[in-house]
Amino acid sequence: MKLLVIGGGGREHALAWKLSLSPRVHKVFVAPGNAGTALECGLENIAISSIPELIEFAKHEQIAITVVGPETSLAAGIVDAFQAAGLKIFGPLQQAAQLETSKIFAKEFMQRHHIPTAAYARFQDPVLAHEYINQKSAPLVIKADGLAAGKGVVVAQTNEQAHSAVNDILVEKNFGSAGYEIIIEEFLHGTEVSFIVMTDGRHILPLATSQDHKRLYDGDLGPNTGGMGAYSPTPFISPSLHAQIMRNIIYPVINGLKEEGIHYSGFLYAGLMITAEDQAKVLEFNCRLGDPETQPIMLRLKSDLLTLIEHAVNGTLDKVDTEWDRRAALGVVMAAHGYPENPRKNDVIQGLQNLIIDQENTDNFHIFHAGTYLGGKDEKEIITAGGRVLCVTALGENIKIAQQNAYKLIEKIHFDDYQVRHDIGYQGINYQRKK
Repeated sequence: MKLLVIGGGGREHALAWKLSLSPRVHKVFVAPGNAGTALECGLENIAISSIPELIEFAKHEQIAITVVGPETSLAAGIVDAFQAAGLKIFGPLQQAAQLETSKIFAKEFMQRHHIPTAAYARFQDPVLAHEYINQKSAPLVIKADGLAAGKGVVVAQTNEQAHSAVNDILVEKNFGSAGYEIIIEEFLHGTEVSFIVMTDGRHILPLATSQDHKRLYDGDLGPNTGGMGAYSPTPFISPSLHAQIMRNIIYPVINGLKEEGIHYSGFLYAGLMITAEDQAKVLEFNCRLGDPETQPIMLRLKSDLLTLIEHAVNGTLDKVDTEWDRRAALGVVMAAHGYPENPRKNDVIQGLQNLIIDQENTDNFHIFHAGTYLGGKDEKEIITAGGRVLCVTALGENIKIAQQNAYKLIEKIHFDDYQVRHDIGYQGINYQRKK
C-alpha cells in the first residue's frame, strides 16, 4: 500500500515516519517533505505543490489514503478537491476548517453551542479597537482573524503592547488579509495544555494528552512562536478533567458542526487553558495535529496509525482504540538564528548522521526534521531552511528523564547560532515533584 502525506514540517515527518512503520505500507510519499523525510527509510519526497498535480499523482501512484498535515492546504480546499476526484483523504473539508482559518467563526460557533472560552470583541476599525483597550485594560490577547503561521497572536501585558499589536495588524497590515479583522480577548489565567482527537464526524478517539511551550525563551518569556517544544502525557489533565473536556468541549464541537450541516472528519486540536478552578476553556482550535505536539505523541503511539486513519476515513472509528507507551516523550525544538521574526537559512547542520549510526536503542528517540533540505557537497549535507529546524524527541520513564535524554541528544547536534529552550517540560516536572 502507498500513502501520501501533505506538508514539509516536523509534524509531517512524524506522521510519515509513523505511517511507514505499518507492515501494510510499502511507501509513504511526502509533498514536499524535508531532509529528514528524504533520508528516512520507506519515505520519498515529491516536489509537487498544486492540488491538481497532487490529485494526478495520487491517481497515477494509486495512493490508498492521503493525510493532510498543514492548515494552509486545508484552507485551500484540498480535502474537497480530493474527495470530488474520488480519492480517500484524511482531513476536514474547507468549510469545517473555518474553526481554525477564522478565529471569529470559531468564537461565534462556541457562543452558539455554549462551549467555554474567553470573552471577546471583534474589530475592523483600529480606532474602536484602541478605545476598547482603554476601556478594558491589559492584560489582553489580540488575535488576527485568519491564518498567520502561529504568529498572529499577541499576549499584551500592558496597554501599550495591546495598542501596538492593533497597529501592527490593522494599520500596518503585517499579516496581510489574515489581519483584515481582529478579536480582542480577555486574558485567561491558568495552565495551557493541548488536547487532540481524531474524529470521523460521529465518533471521537482521543489521542494522548500533551503540553507545548510557545514562548521563545526559558520561563515562558519572549515572543510567541509556533512552538519550542512539547511533551506527552501532561499531568495537568486528570481523568476527571479529561471527561470534562470531552463532555463540555469536544463532543459539543463535533455535534454542533453536525447540527449546522458541516461534516468534520480529521484531527481536531483544542488549545485549552486550565483555570485555578480546574475548568477547561478553549483558547483556539486547530483542524490538524499540533506541531511540535505531534512528535512526542507519535513517538509514544504503539497502535498502527494507518489502521486508525482507515477507520476514521471509513466512519468506523468506534471499532478501534489506541495503545500508548507508558513512558513519557519530550521533544525540544532547535530553531534557527533570528527565529521567529527573521530566521536565518542555509546553515549546515552537523552531528545528525553520527548520532543515528553510533547511538544504541534508537527506538527510544527520533530526530524529526522541519526546516531542512539536502544541499552542499553532492547534496548530502543537511542545511537549515526555516525557523524551526529540528525537534529532538526522546522517551523516558518520566518527564524529567525524557527531558534529560532529549537534551543529551542536542549536545551532539550543532548548527551556527541555533536557539533552544532549556526548560521544556518544566511545568509538568514541577507539578509531579509537588505531588
